[in-house]
Amino acid sequence: MQERGGSRSVLMKVKAVETTEGAGFHVRRPFPTRALEQLDPFLLLDEMGPSDLGPGEAKGAPDHPHRGFETVTYLLDGEMVHRDSRGNEGRLRPGDVQWMTAGAGIVHSEMPGERILAEGGRMHGFQLWVNLPRREKRTRPRYQDLRAEAIPVARSPDGRVTVRVIAGEALGAAAPTRTHTPILYLHASLAAGGRLVQPVPEGWNVLAYVFAGSVRVGVEERVARAGELVVLERGAGSAALAGNGEGGGEALLLAAEPIGEPVARYGPFVMNEEEEIREAIADFRSGRMGTIPSETVAPGPA
Repeated sequence: MQERGGSRSVLMKVKAVETTEGAGFHVRRPFPTRALEQLDPFLLLDEMGPSDLGPGEAKGAPDHPHRGFETVTYLLDGEMVHRDSRGNEGRLRPGDVQWMTAGAGIVHSEMPGERILAEGGRMHGFQLWVNLPRREKRTRPRYQDLRAEAIPVARSPDGRVTVRVIAGEALGAAAPTRTHTPILYLHASLAAGGRLVQPVPEGWNVLAYVFAGSVRVGVEERVARAGELVVLERGAGSAALAGNGEGGGEALLLAAEPIGEPVARYGPFVMNEEEEIREAIADFRSGRMGTIPSETVAPGPA
């Protein structure tokens, strides 16, 4: 165990599995897997790509429902178009974040933008699922669309660490994101020799997912490479990351206060009881979660 006030120890390291999602796009998934089901309140983390696509090859996630949790989409490369059953439509470009609270239920789609679909290009990003406490599971759906320029960027005094602060605070910068439970979501870029020691409240769950290069994690400085996730011990102490080797690395650092409630989940529904899952399935099948309106097609010449 780490000393109070020091850096936390590594509890486990997990290698992401490779699979497909939606209409068949490639993802690396560190959890849920057989090795790690979830880390309260985090339910799922998918790294989408990186994939270099030719014209017509880009795929997305056609119409599908969610209830009882939040999806956080962070795009590094490419373009995605979002549409939903409440009539909302939006576009994610590199560096953008969409924090969607599904709450009582919503049907949405996440599809590649027209340009990347027509011309091809690189698609790379992440989707994180965050559970909601029982009192918020029936809340009205909402969105927080954070453009790249609105996300704070902080740097260490030596210039070897750059952090994009998606939620919470780091290196003196605070994100504008509103969350239902206290959450830290950082994108850390660590040059060789760069070191980030991030304060984390006692009792929070903490994980680091490396997606480029390699990073040393925890008080033991356990090396994690691209596609590996490290879970730190719960308790007191900070989360320590350091750039490894000549090129350093990049990682997502996630931490949150556990909700500590029962979890019942089935596909895109996450509730507290199995009866609530059956209700969600019935509501979706009956159309009570709505449908996505057909796209308006401009009339042709008379």
